[in-house]
Amino acid sequence: MHLTSSMEDYLKTIFILYRKQGYARCVDISEYMGVTMPSVSRAVKELIKAEYLMKEVNGTLSLTIAGEKVAENVYERHCFFTKHFISIGVDPETAEADACRIEHDISAETYERLKESITKE
Repeated sequence: MHLTSSMEDYLKTIFILYRKQGYARCVDISEYMGVTMPSVSRAVKELIKAEYLMKEVNGTLSLTIAGEKVAENVYERHCFFTKHFISIGVDPETAEADACRIEHDISAETYERLKESITKE
């Protein structure tokens, strides 16, 4: 299954929530992302079916190894772009929004070259 940017955002959100509070539930995702519970439910079902996510007996969600890899990668890109956009004077809110769009579309090669060139400076 090819992940859409929306699906990647769900995985990233679960990753962030798990780091912040030690668990992630559908209601937490809905609140964090500002989306409806039916939207979360649909996404969770698809991510479970694609084996990126597991739902525990108590209702909490866990990333599979594949899900964690994707989420960590997207989150790393998001943090990288947000940090660097802010460092060049972009308003933090705009930096976050731009980072969220770019994190999904940039190729792995371009991202790695960009990281290398910035850390050399």
